[in-house]
Amino acid sequence: MAEAEPRELGLDDADLAVLPTVYGPDAFAGKTVLISGGAGGIGRATAWLLGRLGAQVIIAGRDEGRLEAAVQAMRAAGLKAAGRTVNVRDPATITALHDWIAAEFGGIDILVNSAGGQFPQAAIDFSTKGWNAVVDTNLNGTWYMMQEAARRWRDAKRPGSIVSIVVVTRQGLHGVAHTIAARAGVVGLTQALAVEWAPLDIRVNCIAPGAIETPGWRVYDPAQVAAYPRSNPMMRTATTWEVAEACAYLCGPAAAYVTGEVLNVAGGAQLWGETWTIPRPAFFDGPGSSGS
Repeated sequence: MAEAEPRELGLDDADLAVLPTVYGPDAFAGKTVLISGGAGGIGRATAWLLGRLGAQVIIAGRDEGRLEAAVQAMRAAGLKAAGRTVNVRDPATITALHDWIAAEFGGIDILVNSAGGQFPQAAIDFSTKGWNAVVDTNLNGTWYMMQEAARRWRDAKRPGSIVSIVVVTRQGLHGVAHTIAARAGVVGLTQALAVEWAPLDIRVNCIAPGAIETPGWRVYDPAQVAAYPRSNPMMRTATTWEVAEACAYLCGPAAAYVTGEVLNVAGGAQLWGETWTIPRPAFFDGPGSSGS
């Protein structure tokens, strides 16, 4: 018998269409949600969940083909979904995206910033181009999305909720120093904006996932990926669905009194453990080593 094709890392649309959720089916009825990076990974899982909970979901990203495939899969399941290309590094494309949303759907109620990316490399070897690309996408792009949404909510005198996907920065995530710097910037920005934008009735929060099973793991060192289940006190990895459920909490009415927070969905990795995306130096295996 021929061996079956290996399953893609992470959840597929068939999973996302049926996984159980703690939320009621109409929890987001009447809400319009914009999810950047919504065609894959955490963004796609969040799009499916909020769509299943009654929201009109708009996913945005750079790859038109992936966006179309994601939208068609959701629509085939009876969900309200639409897609639009955007380059989060370019504020003009973000303005155009919101203009289109305003014309088609009357604006958004919730923004989920899931767009981002990085590559594993020792920090000492980063090129200027590589550093700037990651910081521009993960920090500047997130800011451009937040500012455009907030300006429109302010002008329309309507409330809003923003959730940005970051990383666990308080414990050992190594080999991606560029994204640590950028995402830490998003955390600081979120805390500042939570105060500045409170008079506008805009809540701003972050989710920091730990070792989450996504296709993006393919770019990391296989030996390190194999160790990911031992990178946190719970001794396991998580699914994108678990992050999506946390996102539904933070961006929805259950968290109406929550702003400026970072919700770690990491199995306790912010307290103990380490995650290497590049080979772990043997130096840390010497006498007195406290590595996991």
